[in-house]
Amino acid sequence: MQVMEAWFASVLQALALPQYGLSTVFIVSLVSATLVPLGSEPAVFGLIKLNPDLYWQTILVATAGNALGGAVNWWMGFGVKRAYESYKHSSVQAKALAWLVRLGPKACFFAFLPVIGDPLATIAGWLKLPFWPCFLYGALGKFLRYLVMTSVLLWFWPGAFSLS
Repeated sequence: MQVMEAWFASVLQALALPQYGLSTVFIVSLVSATLVPLGSEPAVFGLIKLNPDLYWQTILVATAGNALGGAVNWWMGFGVKRAYESYKHSSVQAKALAWLVRLGPKACFFAFLPVIGDPLATIAGWLKLPFWPCFLYGALGKFLRYLVMTSVLLWFWPGAFSLS
């Protein structure tokens, strides 16, 4: 148990250092936006809680990392299209694809959602939806998620993660 506490303390200490904290948030945000099941919110909130003066830098760095992770998903989807074409679609998948095609790049705004967000960007790439609009809508959704999440935790639930 003490090993885990020591490790967690070292992670918090690294997050407290601005030169490591922002890069850590960037990497965690990028990886969490890919199909790897990882959440970036604890790292984002932890850095902001430890360094409130880095609020906007953290939001922007997390948004950049998460948006680039979404771009990785788009390119993965674009790259695996031929392999996926041989797969028969179920009616649920066909409806989801029709919805995505109908909505177009605007659907990538929802790439911030848990479970469906990361595959959404991947499928957008597979469908060859325009990259830059998908990237920008995805980045906007991710930015708003981080902004709302940290605002709620900091201003409406300030004792949620007290470090004392």
